[in-house]
Amino acid sequence: MTVLDIGRVRLNVERLGDVDRPVVVLVHGLTAGSLASYYFSVAGRLAAAGHCVVMYDQRGHGRSERPHTGYRLEEFTADLVALLDVLGVDRPFSLVGECFGGAVAMDFAARYPHRLTGLALIECPLPTGAWARGLVGLLAQGAELTRDAQAIDRIGREHGRFAARAVRRSRPLLLDTTLLEEVADSRTREEDDWSSLDVPVLALYGGDSTLVGNAPVMERVLPHCRTVVIPGHGHQVLVDARESVGPLLVDWALEGRRRQEGTPTP
Repeated sequence: MTVLDIGRVRLNVERLGDVDRPVVVLVHGLTAGSLASYYFSVAGRLAAAGHCVVMYDQRGHGRSERPHTGYRLEEFTADLVALLDVLGVDRPFSLVGECFGGAVAMDFAARYPHRLTGLALIECPLPTGAWARGLVGLLAQGAELTRDAQAIDRIGREHGRFAARAVRRSRPLLLDTTLLEEVADSRTREEDDWSSLDVPVLALYGGDSTLVGNAPVMERVLPHCRTVVIPGHGHQVLVDARESVGPLLVDWALEGRRRQEGTPTP
């Protein structure tokens, strides 16, 4: 792993595969997320299929720098743009985003559709103003939870030590930064705006997830969207169902390469 200064913030970055191969960029979710969610699930499979896989800890997460401010959605998108410039990714690539990382990926796609061969979203709602307000409510609940040691211990007993560790790991970001205030102030788009997104989209959801109801919304709103629901899995479908998610992402990335090369898809 390498820490890169992208001019805005220092980001922890990991690359797998030959740098001359078609690029796939993976963007993780908020608070307890990190590039590890991809590293230990689908990144190796994508690299083995002939891609250069780029993963990074978003600002405030993992081993990346945690500034006090700079947490509006568009700031995360600007980090991605700056990272691509530093890495020299100047040809169309595939972009994957999980949960909040999916919102970052969609914001990037809306601004730079010509830079993408395709967009894959995992457990991602449509990032509208209502989404931002709802997310702030969930983050506020999370912030209160991190202050309650007994509640964290209970989570550990009921859901395992890894769940408790994730709550503790999110404490500095939730309590020591302006994340909550700035997410609420993010620049978002409404449904009518998203209906003009001219990028092929694959949207994946766990069948038992509270977000699975977004699947028909994505297909209705986005003009080039295909959704897949994976039964028996919840919000952590990326990790828990990696044997299903991995092949789906490999096939989707290959489809993007064929579109870029003008090769018919079987």
